Amino acid sequence: MTIGIVLALILLLCGISEYFRLQVIAAGVREAVEDAMISTVNDNYAGVYHGAREGYSGSYVPFGEGNWEEELSEGDIYAVLDDTLGTRISGGCHVKYADGGTAMEFAIDSLQVTLRNAPLAPSDPANAQRFEADAVVRLEVPVRFGGRLLPSMWITLKVQAGYTEVF
Repeated sequence: MTIGIVLALILLLCGISEYFRLQVIAAGVREAVEDAMISTVNDNYAGVYHGAREGYSGSYVPFGEGNWEEELSEGDIYAVLDDTLGTRISGGCHVKYADGGTAMEFAIDSLQVTLRNAPLAPSDPANAQRFEADAVVRLEVPVRFGGRLLPSMWITLKVQAGYTEVF
C-alpha cells in the first residue's frame, strides 16, 4: 500500500512539474514578445514625438506642400526574438532546441503585428488614440509525461505596447 501511495505521489508531482514547465516557457516567450514590441514602439519614437507644433501626433512626416504622410515601421520582431530566446528558423517556425539541439523545447510562428497610429493634431487630445502596437504569436510547446511525448500545447499569445507621453 505504501509503495502505491508513493508512486501515485511521484506521478502527481511529475504532472505538476510539467504544468509549471509549460507555464514558465509561456511566460518567458510572452515577456520576450513584449520586449520586442516595446523595441518596435521605441524605434517609432522619433516619429511619434515630432518637433512639429502638433506635439504628440502620430508618426507623421511632412510630404509635399502642407501635407503629412504616415511613417511607421514594424521593425524585425523575429530577429529580436531570435536574439532574446535563442531560437532559429526551422521549417517556417522559429524553434528553440534543448538537449544539444536534438529535442524541440518550443516553437513560435504566425506573428501578426498591428500598429495603430495616433491622429495628427486631434481636436480632443485628452481622449485621442495613442500610438499602440499589438502582436499576436502562436506558441507550440511539446508536452512530455512519463517518458512519452504527448500532443503539443498550442497557445496564442497577445501582447500590446504603446507610447505614453510624459509631458
